[in-house]
This record gives sequence, C-alpha cells and structure tokens, in this order.
Amino acid sequence: MINTNNQINSMPGPSIKQNTGPEQRTSSPFADSARDVGKLLAKVDDLQEAAEVSIKDLLAGRNSDITQVVSSVAKADLSFKLLVGVRNKLIEAYKQTMNMQI
Repeated sequence: MINTNNQINSMPGPSIKQNTGPEQRTSSPFADSARDVGKLLAKVDDLQEAAEVSIKDLLAGRNSDITQVVSSVAKADLSFKLLVGVRNKLIEAYKQTMNMQI
C-alpha cells in the first residue's frame, strides 16, 4: 500500500499544512515571498549603512584600510543594483498581468 501523504509532502513546491484545529493556519506563497522580500530589503539597508559607516570612519581617520572601505561600498552598490533589477522585473510582470485579457 502506498502512503500518498508522504509522497505529497516530499514533492518539491510550496508546503501545504493540514488544518487539524482552528489555531493552525496555512501560509500562502505570496505571504512567504513578501516576508522574504522584507528580509532582503533589510539586508540591503544594512549593507548601505555599513558602507556609509566605513566611509565616515575612513574620513575621520579611525580606519586606514582603504580596501575594506572599497569592498563594503562595492558590496552595497551591487546589492542595491540587484534590488533595483528585481523591482523592475516585478513591475514588468505586474504590467503584463494587468494587460492580460480575462
């Protein structure tokens, strides 16, 4: 006899939880994605702040390692460019979805 519950739960894709009571709720893939985007935004912001602090430390004379400053600025720049690229793709997908005929 094949246990279909184990096969379904082991398949790739969004996880589906069975409701066993009123306190247990399932989360949608969109809610999970929104939470992940929020974490990514926070990480990009942290990298931007770290780059700004390292620049200020260099200018104030507290840090003389220019390679560390350049590295943190490059990391912040790259993460911001990636964030803008993802945003542009999301906007493009939204526009295409809105132009779809029902």
